[in-house]
Amino acid sequence: MSSASLISAQGDAKHLYTIVVLGASGDLAKKKTFPALFGLFKNRYLSRNTRIIGYARTKMDQTSFEGHVSKFIKVKNEEDKAALSRFLSVCSYQSGQYDHDGDFQELEKHIERVEKISGAKERLFYMALPPSVFIPVAACLKKNNYRQDVVTRLIVEKPFGMDLDSSRKLAKELGALFKEEEIYRIDHYLGKEMVKNLMILRFANVIFGSVWNRHSIDNIQITFKEKIGTQGRGGYFDEFGIIRDVMQNHLLQILTLVAMEPPVTLSSEDVRDEKVKVLRFIPPIAKEDILLGQYTKSEDGKEPGYLDDSTVPRGSKTPTYAAATLFIHNERWAGVPFVLKCGKALDQQKTEIRIQFKDVPGSIFTNLSRNEIVIRVQPGEALYVKMMNKEPGLGMKTIISDLDLSYSSRFNSSVIPEAYESLILDALNGDQSNFVRDDELDAAWKIFTPILKTIDEGEIDPIPYALGSRGPEGVSEFVAKYGYTREQQQYVWPQHSEAAAGQEQKA
Repeated sequence: MSSASLISAQGDAKHLYTIVVLGASGDLAKKKTFPALFGLFKNRYLSRNTRIIGYARTKMDQTSFEGHVSKFIKVKNEEDKAALSRFLSVCSYQSGQYDHDGDFQELEKHIERVEKISGAKERLFYMALPPSVFIPVAACLKKNNYRQDVVTRLIVEKPFGMDLDSSRKLAKELGALFKEEEIYRIDHYLGKEMVKNLMILRFANVIFGSVWNRHSIDNIQITFKEKIGTQGRGGYFDEFGIIRDVMQNHLLQILTLVAMEPPVTLSSEDVRDEKVKVLRFIPPIAKEDILLGQYTKSEDGKEPGYLDDSTVPRGSKTPTYAAATLFIHNERWAGVPFVLKCGKALDQQKTEIRIQFKDVPGSIFTNLSRNEIVIRVQPGEALYVKMMNKEPGLGMKTIISDLDLSYSSRFNSSVIPEAYESLILDALNGDQSNFVRDDELDAAWKIFTPILKTIDEGEIDPIPYALGSRGPEGVSEFVAKYGYTREQQQYVWPQHSEAAAGQEQKA
């Protein structure tokens, strides 16, 4: 939908909120939260009377706060410039500690002042905070800023614990303060356009629905590749590793949408019920079904490796790359491997889902390659189906071709919202479909906690790989072990999007 159409279709938002961003001085808030709120404000998804309050420990005056908020907001023209000016006029700032009732009482006075002007009767608290302060902040909010006559919603950022026990402890403590229907655990991958498209792709198309099972599909790969390394934040990353940072949440969320059964309705509870059912069919990951890597300096020696980061503990075995195979023991997916791969400091940035079908039985043709459905999540959103075709001419030679839906060419007048915009709007509208429920989180940690314990105890050595490479040695053999086969013929996806330009990377 174009920006103009979006405004026309939506008009002013129905809900009148006071939005409080906790951790407003941090990186997440300035890079993601405030740009997302500006996008919603500019396109009139927020009411004109909405007020946004930043809260953090940093001392800032209004001018400094506005500069902080504006730093990562893209202003392309005079219209955007005017919108930013209006946006900043509804933003204000309050400093305070995260565990001090007196500071939260001052925040309450601030909220009441702006609500007296705006008339808001709904509050959204966005916790853009490190997990170490989730509970102290939630406790202070409940004691000092929670009112029975006001609709209250709380957005909580990942990580949701480090393992099953810590996740359950966090859930129990948070659940003692806020009701489950008030808690919105945000995983921004659930707000990405192509991820939100998965349910429509699967359940609104007969041509896909009829082959979406073990009888037709041989294997599925879900891949996350990132070009950057830890860039001086290795000490923080080392606490979590790539599995906790990406695989246990982002990639597993994608897996549930790829594998779930059709929900009874599109209500948030029905959708999340089906996601939980899928997770409960997945046993814990076995040691033989995982491969780990850790990046070293680039081949030219100019870029440092993970262990060269002074903030990383000496001799750390924390993986920066992981490939793991999961199996879903239900009627639809029995025997189909789901290979999840994620890594930092690789040759390119991309997230994609690759569904590879079985060989054609009793084929009368030679040199055939398997059909594949490839869903490019980012960059350059696209969906393409790889198929065999006759090469034009007098012969009967087969070639690989595709049915290509590249968003950059098919929807070139559309504005694809940022994931955080989509999810914050869902929270404002009370739609929890794309947020993580407590039992879903519990089921997810059951899958990963045993193997994480093995890794944390140093029982699996990561394979070194050069920064900027395609990953550790043995990845191709790892995916081949679970049935993935490469094309018999050369194939290059046309990739209409400049953002995704270049030949298709198959590993």
